[in-house]
Amino acid sequence: MSGSERVEVRKTYKLYVGGAFPRSESGRSYVVSDSRGRFLANAAQASRKDGRDAVVAARKAQPGWAGRTPYNRGQVLYRAAEVMEDRREQFVEQLRAAEGVGQRKADTFVDAVIDRWVWYAGWADKVAQVLGGANPVAGPYFNLSVPEPTGVVAVVAPAGPLLGLVSVVAPAIATGNTVVVIASQPHPLPAVTLGEVLATSDLPGGVVNILTGSAAEIAPWLASHRDVDALDLTGVDVDGDAGELARDLEAAAAETLTRVRRPEPGADWLATPGLDRLSWTLETKTVWHPIGI
Repeated sequence: MSGSERVEVRKTYKLYVGGAFPRSESGRSYVVSDSRGRFLANAAQASRKDGRDAVVAARKAQPGWAGRTPYNRGQVLYRAAEVMEDRREQFVEQLRAAEGVGQRKADTFVDAVIDRWVWYAGWADKVAQVLGGANPVAGPYFNLSVPEPTGVVAVVAPAGPLLGLVSVVAPAIATGNTVVVIASQPHPLPAVTLGEVLATSDLPGGVVNILTGSAAEIAPWLASHRDVDALDLTGVDVDGDAGELARDLEAAAAETLTRVRRPEPGADWLATPGLDRLSWTLETKTVWHPIGI
């Protein structure tokens, strides 16, 4: 068969749950188009059951991940940057196709993503010293504040399909949490390719779980899930009907005492991050200990 007669192989991307790439249990998928409306690929459309499976995987992985030394977690995040560097051109092409941006802008965003992994890798073993410490007390006691991971974090990723995604996932896992993330519905391919990067790095299965599909379908079940400890609504639109979704998710999270981070429309993901995203998924434990014992 000559090159002009070759039939293009159309790909259906799967979910990334528990370190594996399963199809949606519902068997559904949806068409992903490029910036000009042309077919790019099919993506799995996750169901509520897929969301529950992802939470189970995240909970199972969380104690082991939190139990690693912060230095080792930083090494794992740095390894993700290394693997992304090797696949840099693939991410650039996906961003150009998905968003219709030029070569220079795509290069800028992908470079920023790789740098973001490195930035949070460097903070993994330093954030405890900055956010914790010894407190002065009047008495023969040591009083120590120690930050600890909150647990399982459910995330609605922002529309920026790669930089926004890494900017919300990397700080959560750097501090010992595990994540269930709903990728951008119109631009899921960079997210699933990121799952391929994480699967071939040193990140244990279940630490990051990536679902593709409708946030309106999946997020309410994650918000009300009693085994989810924090809910990041960064990527939820606040306009029109989507604004009502954000309010409903906050109300559902309140019933289970889930910590909530509100939507951030118009966030500048190219800006240098601060410690805010590292600190919000940490809880402070105070320890008292008598001096001399």
